[in-house]
Amino acid sequence: MSRRTRRENARPPAGGAGRCTVTVCRGCCCGTAKVPGTDHAEQLSRLRASLDGEAQVRVTGCLDACEQADVVVVQPSTEGRGAGGRPVWLGLVNDPGAVDDIAAWIRQGGPGLADPPGVLDLYAFTPSRRVRRAAEQ
Repeated sequence: MSRRTRRENARPPAGGAGRCTVTVCRGCCCGTAKVPGTDHAEQLSRLRASLDGEAQVRVTGCLDACEQADVVVVQPSTEGRGAGGRPVWLGLVNDPGAVDDIAAWIRQGGPGLADPPGVLDLYAFTPSRRVRRAAEQ
């Protein structure tokens, strides 16, 4: 990735400051044929469409939680972080309905502001400190 591309991706979209950020892993395992039976392109497209104007959706390389592929991390909005919200790691996000549940939660406020739908408890996991630290940088 060029420096220019990195800089452009680091800037929040217009009006996006303070919104939730959804990071979708598309590294070595997530988003590949290693996770069969999932239309990864459709999953990402639906997530972007359903959160358009609500949250920033970004794609990243490997988050080093391959055993949980496909991984999605929901980071709280500025307001949500102020209310105690922290990033929520969701793994095994391979069911088409999971995108709808994630989007509905974020539209309600996301981490710190709204309780996630109960079904998302099945996807939530805690990555190692090393993985969390690397992802936050």
